[in-house]
Amino acid sequence: MKQVNHWIDGEYQKPDNGKYFPVKNPLDDSIMAEAAWGNEVDTDRAVQAAHKAFQEYRKLTAKEREKILLAVADQLEKDADEFVEILIDEVGSPVNKARFEVALSLDMLRAAAGSARQITGKTIPSDVPGRMSMSVREPLGVVVSITPFNVPLIKGIRLSANPLATGNTVVLLSSEEAPVLSNRIAKLYKDAGLPDGAFNVVSGYGYEIGDSLTTHPLVKVVTFTGSTVVGTHIAALCGQHKKKVILELGGKSPLVIMADADMEKAVAGAVHGIFTYQGQVCMGSSRIYVERPVFDEFLEKFKAAGQKLGMGDLRDTSTVLGPIISQRQRDRIRGHIEDALEKGATLEAGGVWDGNRCHPTILTNVQEEMQVCKQETFGPVASVYPIDSFEEAVEKSNSSEYGLSASIYTSNLDHAMQFTQQVKSGMVHVNAPTLHDEPHVPFGGVGESGFGREGTEEDIHTMTEWKWVTIQL
Repeated sequence: MKQVNHWIDGEYQKPDNGKYFPVKNPLDDSIMAEAAWGNEVDTDRAVQAAHKAFQEYRKLTAKEREKILLAVADQLEKDADEFVEILIDEVGSPVNKARFEVALSLDMLRAAAGSARQITGKTIPSDVPGRMSMSVREPLGVVVSITPFNVPLIKGIRLSANPLATGNTVVLLSSEEAPVLSNRIAKLYKDAGLPDGAFNVVSGYGYEIGDSLTTHPLVKVVTFTGSTVVGTHIAALCGQHKKKVILELGGKSPLVIMADADMEKAVAGAVHGIFTYQGQVCMGSSRIYVERPVFDEFLEKFKAAGQKLGMGDLRDTSTVLGPIISQRQRDRIRGHIEDALEKGATLEAGGVWDGNRCHPTILTNVQEEMQVCKQETFGPVASVYPIDSFEEAVEKSNSSEYGLSASIYTSNLDHAMQFTQQVKSGMVHVNAPTLHDEPHVPFGGVGESGFGREGTEEDIHTMTEWKWVTIQL
């Protein structure tokens, strides 16, 4: 049995209470490892180590931070196969999704390395004769990064590399579903020469130890990816303790298909948007609005494409759908489907399970009172609605409390531009899926989908603070 301890101050450390919790392979719920069951003593040790390391790490030059992060990227490229294997076994990633995580994480590391040289200030005119006035940016200190299970490598890298690039140190609280992967990231940084204490990992259950991290007096910034309920709780705590916070939360992303759309591209975008990683993606296009003249055509092609998706060996490149991560999440998906059917929705495809895998599920006649209509299912479940106009497409797209990502397929440039302007969403794509990310863009949502933005440029603003300096000549 593999045992995963905390990573604190550059070494493995056992949990204070001596307890470990099981880490399950979602494919069959077999136990693949046991991870340190952290408590407040462990979180304090990690924060103290990060704070101590910050005193020296902050003094590194941009060149030195850049060199370290590029070395981390090179090391990840060498160790890529190992990370792919962990992603497959620990969180049920099909191999193509696992390889995508590695590739995007490499891009994020190299983009973060470059951002180290972009931390600039400016000179400012002074009203006092003979006085030089300038502003400079300085790192804040300890950053707590709380990562999800679905993309633990991407988020583990993004929410650590960008703070490190700006001269901060990090304590990462891994998802209880993905502590093995997060722990392996720590070794990646160690092998690349990151100073001890600059990156730390604690594992455990967020509801038990999360507050001890977010309220710790030495923590200056909290970045969180996860549910809206937990994110709202974290935001309240950070507000009380005057900490910066970035929240990347849930989604109920709309995908609009107009009658003039390229149908093949629209179907492919819908399939990618909701069935990638079995729908366990915050940007998943779970609401699909189709203009009535092409509704039947789209529905038939969408159903046919979904039924062809591979559900075999996770290491086979033809496999698209893997297992749902946990029993709690499986129950949620089943509950949403059953509730919809009981209240009159039509099951067009799917709704059945093979072990822990849910077949691609497509619903029509979904009404407002159904859970699946408004709530985030976080599974391979799409609701397809007919619409009669572009105006209705915008209205329906804006009918959700969430606002993470949105997409429209159309050949009408006026409609495309109006959609990008009128839809309330942090990200909008034209003739492309709702599911997309890049290292340097301002990634995030509005409303219940989050607060603030992630990205190399945005993180410079988040992870540093201004200092005004004057010199009397």
